[in-house]
Amino acid sequence: MKAVMSLAGSQGVVSASEVLLVAAVFCLVFLLMQSFQQHIPKGLKSPPGPRGYPILGNVLELRKDTHLALTRLSQKYGDVMEVRIGTRPVVVLSGLDTIRQALVKQGEDFMGRPDLYSFQYIADGQSLTFSPDSGEVWKARRKLAQNALKTFSIAPSPTSSSTCLLEEHVSKEADYLVTKFLQLKKSFDPYRYLVVSVANVICAICFGKRYDHNDQELLNIVNLSHEFADVAAAGNPADFIPVLRYLPSRAMKLFIAFNKRFLHFLQKIVKEHYETYDKNNIRDITDSLIEQCLEKNVGANTATQIPKEKIVNLVNDLFGAGFDTVTTGLSWSLMYLVTYPNIQKKIQEELDQTIGRERRPRLSDRGNLPYTEAFILEMFRHSSFLPFTIPHSTTRDTVLNGYHIPKDRCVFINQWQVNHDEKLWKDPLTFNPERFLTDEGTQVNKADGEKVVIFGLGKRKCIGEHIARWQIFLFLSTLLQQLEFSVCDGKKVDMTPIYGLSLKHKRCEHFQVKQRFPMKSIN
Repeated sequence: MKAVMSLAGSQGVVSASEVLLVAAVFCLVFLLMQSFQQHIPKGLKSPPGPRGYPILGNVLELRKDTHLALTRLSQKYGDVMEVRIGTRPVVVLSGLDTIRQALVKQGEDFMGRPDLYSFQYIADGQSLTFSPDSGEVWKARRKLAQNALKTFSIAPSPTSSSTCLLEEHVSKEADYLVTKFLQLKKSFDPYRYLVVSVANVICAICFGKRYDHNDQELLNIVNLSHEFADVAAAGNPADFIPVLRYLPSRAMKLFIAFNKRFLHFLQKIVKEHYETYDKNNIRDITDSLIEQCLEKNVGANTATQIPKEKIVNLVNDLFGAGFDTVTTGLSWSLMYLVTYPNIQKKIQEELDQTIGRERRPRLSDRGNLPYTEAFILEMFRHSSFLPFTIPHSTTRDTVLNGYHIPKDRCVFINQWQVNHDEKLWKDPLTFNPERFLTDEGTQVNKADGEKVVIFGLGKRKCIGEHIARWQIFLFLSTLLQQLEFSVCDGKKVDMTPIYGLSLKHKRCEHFQVKQRFPMKSIN
């Protein structure tokens, strides 16, 4: 950039083509330096992969439906391959056995996060989820967050009559949705109501506050999350082509602005919690984090102490862990249900036979509703709405499947490929919940269920996996117990996924519902 600035000083105004020419020279020099620096131990080799273009790498091949493009390339180059995105080499892992080997058996080697440019703007670069740090401090904070989450969302045993806080909040929101959907006289888009209900559940367990659905503060949270998804879905080219960091980017400005606004919103809530904190009355996850933080810091090793100002970053991670995943999963579920009404009918028959119509479904019912569970697993597998995990990186030089992978190498995990691998699944493009049931149809085949990869694996596995699975089960079973979903005559839903941070479907405004039986009989 100094060279570009000196050109501007001597010649006045530099054209865009001149700037790009200088950038190209810099990138070529950078690539040459990298190739000279990389040392591969004797007897090992680098992962194979497609040849790319200077500066751009393989961007042109990957610009559309990246998950499908990388799956096709893996069929040619194998489960461990290397592509270049811009000037950055990226190792892409496919195949369930290879991914398990990397993230579980060699978990310490692959538990890093790449130091991507955009990650530094998420929670001021202190996010548990996105932080490149994976040392003792990171582990201490992750454990703190897991404990807080467990306190307010632990599932009761199948024989227990008690409920957890998460279950209570989801039941309230599901009841609200049933009432709201029945009030809508015209056809509607369920997503706009689902997203508010899911946000309300997360607010309730994180902040101890349930909002009215028309509350502007709640709607602001939902809108902020929409903005994040829209901006992040486009990706940030500057993560992989460094020179672009110095050029104006509207998307990056929006991304930074969103993160600042959301962090400010959370800081306000955490400040209020500190001001009203009572150790004898732990109201929610934020209080639980404060409690643990105060306890852990007493006599703790200075390196692993949690500073007061970092609590907000933990809240940020926990809020994000249970919001978009649940909303997207529920939305896809409804799309499948109206596309396959016979499957919807089977779920409802199972609910009627197992639970009846006198009470709501509970988390403890999961083991007795195998077809419902099989449907959710097949929704995860078939949609694969999280086609990749958040990028990993290697924490040290390592070897995988005989290939040398250097320290700090960015690693993509192709979950979509695993969930559609013909070696694992018969007719993987067919939607079929029965594939997860035992021959008798009375239980979910646990081994097959564990083949579905949607929340990642190993030490960086999504911290909110359990609450996401539980919420989807509770929302879905409660809605289907009382309502029948369909689309207006002559209308169809479009299941074509739209690629982004997560795979979304096109919005459908032609849903309608029918009440299955009087709601007053439900307890």
